[in-house]
Amino acid sequence: MSAYSKRRLSGSVDGKQILIEETATPGTLIHTAVSGSVDMDEVWLYVTNNHTDAISLTLEFGGVTVPNDLIQLSVPSKTGLYLIIPGFILNNSQVVRAFADVADVACISGWVNRITN
Repeated sequence: MSAYSKRRLSGSVDGKQILIEETATPGTLIHTAVSGSVDMDEVWLYVTNNHTDAISLTLEFGGVTVPNDLIQLSVPSKTGLYLIIPGFILNNSQVVRAFADVADVACISGWVNRITN
């Protein structure tokens, strides 16, 4: 039987939002998934855009290969808790990073559900 435990993003300090400081790859570290191929991290991410204009956000979800590892989206101005990753699964120490076309205006928050088999 699998066990679930809710955990903070590994790139977060004390569970706080992660400020997106980078404007190119490699982006700001969001999370490093559990090692191995048996256990999994179910990743939930939200973004907040505090800028006066919309921004372009790129998530590197487990790599930097186009198109299967990159998720690109426009985030409207002054929006918060905009869902960007709805529970996608990662393991094998895969890394999630993010960068935006404007530095220091977007924050990512969320959690992972660690699934232990």
